[in-house]
Amino acid sequence: MYRVYPFSALVGQEDLKTALLLCAVDPGIGGLLIQGDKGTAKTTAVRGLAALLEEYRPLPREESLVLEGDMPGSVPLRGSILTELPLNATEDRITGSIHLESILKEGTRRFEPGLLAQAHGGILYVDEVNLLESHLVDILLDAAATGINRVEREGISISHPSQFILVGTMNPEEGDLRPQFLDRFGFTIFISGLHDLEERKEIVSRRLDFDADPEGFCDRWLEDDALTAEMLRKARENLTDIEVPESSRHLIAELCSRAGVMGHRADITLTRGARALAALVEAPAVTGNHVKAMARFVLPHRIPHSGVEGFKDLADRTEQLIGGAGGGGSAQVETGSFVPGDDGSLDDPYDNTEIPGGAAAGSLVFDHFKKKRRTSPGIPQGSPK
Repeated sequence: MYRVYPFSALVGQEDLKTALLLCAVDPGIGGLLIQGDKGTAKTTAVRGLAALLEEYRPLPREESLVLEGDMPGSVPLRGSILTELPLNATEDRITGSIHLESILKEGTRRFEPGLLAQAHGGILYVDEVNLLESHLVDILLDAAATGINRVEREGISISHPSQFILVGTMNPEEGDLRPQFLDRFGFTIFISGLHDLEERKEIVSRRLDFDADPEGFCDRWLEDDALTAEMLRKARENLTDIEVPESSRHLIAELCSRAGVMGHRADITLTRGARALAALVEAPAVTGNHVKAMARFVLPHRIPHSGVEGFKDLADRTEQLIGGAGGGGSAQVETGSFVPGDDGSLDDPYDNTEIPGGAAAGSLVFDHFKKKRRTSPGIPQGSPK
């Protein structure tokens, strides 16, 4: 049987894994754009998460789509949770079309669902999204933002739910996305290869083990994937109960204002991202540390710039904003030093004293994961870490 490399077995790349998990907690974040070099586990991570969602079903998924408009009815959902969009896809293939053969042969009109219907309740993965035609990118982003796919064909109007986790990847060296498209991606992260020698050796070791015995390798990671799925399920269940206090709302407004972003999409996305992060680490309310962690995903690609600066330059500017927000503080970022309390919360809403720049999102999530792993029954202490 074909097995997918487990999501939990990925070495490093904590920001990538965290961003994917948060988009699964709240697809309303608006999707994730992953920038970076080839061979950095982008596709492997997406397929691993899809396999985890397929196996454990922590998120609800409908069995059929309800059509509204000129051709009311329903169509069955088929296929896996992961839908991959080919670069040569046409607009009809993406949105759906009217089945012409049924009109010619039977005199009846029938809707032929597209990839946006197939992706409903799952993940829509677009590799090299920057190479897609602009109007197709616009269609994808519009559906991701509204959760609805609208089709206008041959004088017929049809709409259906299309709620999915949009994940796009791109190599900036092969071309960029226009700023208006960048802004509509909820999160953007930049990843590169790992430089730690032990991590690089571990990547090779795990890959060789997987290739030699995919079934046995995946079995060794079942407990970790199951725990991740349970964290996702609980986060989705508790998401709307997470409080966003005035102090966190003020920090969000301050960061977005100081970044000079256009409009208010950044404020909304930063709020949703911080709330999803709080839910994932089982905190009762959004703290300043959650907000600062999410600012690294939300702000860099939205900061106005001349076009000369690369993503890393914009990320550095974001760190300066984070370090100086909430009443001062150093721009120096100490990632990985924060360990949440039992409820994932912090005493001080801005956390400027102990952690000037705020901990990285990956540190928050995976510190919490390790703590749950130590205390969860049924997980052998000898399982892979």
